[in-house]
Amino acid sequence: MTIYDFQVKRNNGEEIEMKEYEGNVLLIVNTATNCGFAPQLAELQELYEMYHERGFEVLSFPCNQFANQEPRSDEEIATACFLNYGTAYPIFQKINVKGEEAHPLYNYLTKEAPGILGSTSIKWNFTKFLIDRDGNVVKRFSPKTKPKKIVEEIEKLL
Repeated sequence: MTIYDFQVKRNNGEEIEMKEYEGNVLLIVNTATNCGFAPQLAELQELYEMYHERGFEVLSFPCNQFANQEPRSDEEIATACFLNYGTAYPIFQKINVKGEEAHPLYNYLTKEAPGILGSTSIKWNFTKFLIDRDGNVVKRFSPKTKPKKIVEEIEKLL
């Protein structure tokens, strides 16, 4: 099983298969525009611009499970990300990333790359998962890890 076995919804509600991203290096991130880590959205955009032509994608999955930091609608989220951070990478429909209602993609990601002490739970917004070109989860990064600190890991996979 790889991430290509899952389906997700774009922020406009269109359902797509993750297979659409097959052959690319991916950075999957749960985001929230009202979070203190929201400036990372701009850094994610910088990574996207640096590596997109080489087969790199940032996939943003907004989530409102942490201190109500993403109360906006899907359309409002996309607008806020673009206006405030210049985002051009895909932003998907708001999802749950933990608990009984967690999206199946996130259940898979957390099992493949557990956190500290083997925890499969997402602790906060901006947890990042790096995926290789074959759809395998390579590494998990904490919310505190700034996207620019992941450059070396991305370059290894490109």
